[in-house]
Amino acid sequence: MIGSVSEILPGKGESFAAGRAGENAEQEAAGRPSSVSGTHVPVTKEVVSRNTGAQAGREEVGQGLFVSGNPGTVRNGVAPRMLELVPERHESVPERHEFKDARRVQESFCAPLERKVLNWLAARMPDWVTPDHLTAIGLAAQVCAGACFAMARWFPPSLVIVDLFIAINWFGDSLDGTLARYRNKLRPRYGFYVDHITDTYGAFFLLAGLTVSGYISERVAVGMLIGFLLLSVNAYLSTYTIGTFRLSFWKFSPTEMRILLVIGTAYAYFHPYVHVMGTKYLFFDVGGLGGIIGMLLIFVASTIQNTIVLYGAERIQ
Repeated sequence: MIGSVSEILPGKGESFAAGRAGENAEQEAAGRPSSVSGTHVPVTKEVVSRNTGAQAGREEVGQGLFVSGNPGTVRNGVAPRMLELVPERHESVPERHEFKDARRVQESFCAPLERKVLNWLAARMPDWVTPDHLTAIGLAAQVCAGACFAMARWFPPSLVIVDLFIAINWFGDSLDGTLARYRNKLRPRYGFYVDHITDTYGAFFLLAGLTVSGYISERVAVGMLIGFLLLSVNAYLSTYTIGTFRLSFWKFSPTEMRILLVIGTAYAYFHPYVHVMGTKYLFFDVGGLGGIIGMLLIFVASTIQNTIVLYGAERIQ
């Protein structure tokens, strides 16, 4: 904020025109363009610090003068010159950086056959079907599978419908990216984020429904969800730091996991319990515990492997 009113108003017998002329002369002497032409005039640190209050929209009242930081605010017929000294403020615009898509690694048991099937389906998709439609179908199918699991608590035959929705989930979740690549309409950042955030939502609803069904205990279901999240975090971090997005671990990918879930659901419909060393357990508890152990082993091994790779890439000399 300017220190005194005398710096804003011309003195007695001095006109505003004279003040303007003096200002222009000072600007020309300093080699700066005039603010009259609308060109931005750089302001020195001293002037900026003195005008901090004006930039923040503060108001100063003195000798009948009222000036606001809002340009054009004038009272008592006074046209303040102070406002011209306030530098124009612009919102910072983030720079656009070139995005490099990560290298995809898919080495699961079913990958060769699955790739052929997905390419065949992508070539025959109607033009009005978009990858976003397929992503929505995949998420909706997984939510419906969770709902059918929950219904099995009161209507066990709904387990059969679970397998149908798991197949539909594979169709939507696996084909969306393939269709985008086939049509050469890639959105790497959008597709990566939306695809995997919907996977997270889907896993939550699926395991929540399975927990409600009573075919699995709560602790095992939570452990499976934690294992899924650990593998997801590890995959996303390695994608960012190493530039490789690994869809499979030890020849297992989401497709193989779906196949195991379909087989396990069908088995649980006829045999909800199994006996291990003479003790009766829920079938999904035994299968889920095995899945938790497997996911933890993969997580630890992958963490060690990625750490070694990154240490070698950024070794301190």
